[in-house]
Amino acid sequence: MKKKLRYRPNVAAVILSSKYPLATEILVANRIDIKDDAWQFPQGGIDDGEDPKDALFRELKEEIGTDEVDIIAEYPEWISYEFLNKNSKKMYPYDGQRQKYFLVKLKPSAQISLNTKIPEFTEYKFLSYEQTLEQISYVKKPIYKKVLTYFKKEGYL
Repeated sequence: MKKKLRYRPNVAAVILSSKYPLATEILVANRIDIKDDAWQFPQGGIDDGEDPKDALFRELKEEIGTDEVDIIAEYPEWISYEFLNKNSKKMYPYDGQRQKYFLVKLKPSAQISLNTKIPEFTEYKFLSYEQTLEQISYVKKPIYKKVLTYFKKEGYL
């Protein structure tokens, strides 16, 4: 009998700069815990009983130091993937993550700070749609392409 996989509920944010819609600049950040460049969108777990939107704002505050964003759209489905390192103690007892993606815009007053209580990123930058797909970690590329293509097709990017 095949083992049923356990997925950690998670939210992820495609963050647009406050210049949007005049300019489409997407935030990517480089993970602090991976030696080689590992650029990705901010993301994090959903606590038991927590609403995904509440988790989004909490995770943004924890990871980039601000939750001053407006939600523009959300990807209509949950996306699941399995972890590459199945023996990781960090994510035990999960085999992967089940993510809800949100497209958000930074408010003009938002101040990004990676110097958070538990830093997750070493640096961040804003990139174009094409640059984002080139820069991000190969592990995330298929999912990010799917999500970004959807937001582009819907006219947001």
